[in-house]
Amino acid sequence: MLFILLFVYAAVSKFLVFDEFKIQIGQSPVLTNYTTWVAWGVPFIEILISLMLIIPRFKLLALYAAFTLMTMFTTYIFIILNFSDFIPCSCGGVLEKLSWTEHLIFNIIFVILAFIGVVILSPQKNDNTSKSVAL
Repeated sequence: MLFILLFVYAAVSKFLVFDEFKIQIGQSPVLTNYTTWVAWGVPFIEILISLMLIIPRFKLLALYAAFTLMTMFTTYIFIILNFSDFIPCSCGGVLEKLSWTEHLIFNIIFVILAFIGVVILSPQKNDNTSKSVAL
């Protein structure tokens, strides 16, 4: 439920100020060449993952996607903080109020939560099939 709340909130925030979000993405030294794709793609993917989390059949796949997306966001923040002179803020709403360090910690927590969700929902292997016969 946290991921649904996070991703829907983030996507709606981006769409409400889409022009500003697109400009901020364009100012990123890492994403400049992909501004249009990222500006439309990120909120679309956030909504898609949220919808997938609602459908039990797709929940595990959605958690893998959430883990991947949050890892990408976290990596982006780390790269911007450590290798860029200019740090654009393309976050919206409440997340915009966080410092970059707080945002990095926030993202790391969600990466860990997604990982835990994947581990919990992953099918467990039968112990009998994984044992080998000693010769």
